Amino acid sequence: MTPSIRLARDDDSGPLSALISASFAEYPGCLFVPEEFPELRRPATAFTAKSGILWIADGLDGRIAGSLGVAPVPEQNAVELTKVYVDGALRGSGLAQALFAKALDFAERGGFSEIMLWSDSRFARGHRFYEKLGFARWPGERYLGDVSESWEYHFRKRLRDGP
Repeated sequence: MTPSIRLARDDDSGPLSALISASFAEYPGCLFVPEEFPELRRPATAFTAKSGILWIADGLDGRIAGSLGVAPVPEQNAVELTKVYVDGALRGSGLAQALFAKALDFAERGGFSEIMLWSDSRFARGHRFYEKLGFARWPGERYLGDVSESWEYHFRKRLRDGP
């Protein structure tokens, strides 16, 4: 059974941080430092301020089972996906696809021509998922300068021709 999906609330801060921390812990050298994610203090407010939306999938045990955020990048006629996480026990269950469907609907209703995202270079399983959804890895990487010394890959998915 796929968990129910709802809009994020600011009081999701702790459980969302726990989901992300658990995801990071799966990768050597990938550390979750709350100070590097100030948007998690009030996640709903942070996404609203960017004219975006953050969706939360509630787990059956009261924890957050998954998340996915989207925000417009008007200068590129695109939307950017962020906070794409699913509890390890639910990967392969269809939850990530259900969350992505929400973002795709947001992008299509907004008339955007593209969806893009940046993903830590260590998240190989996530990269395969994005490619399965039709994303292509773009040239170039970016260095975040965070405590984990993260490098990110850029992925893009074309939805339609530009305006």
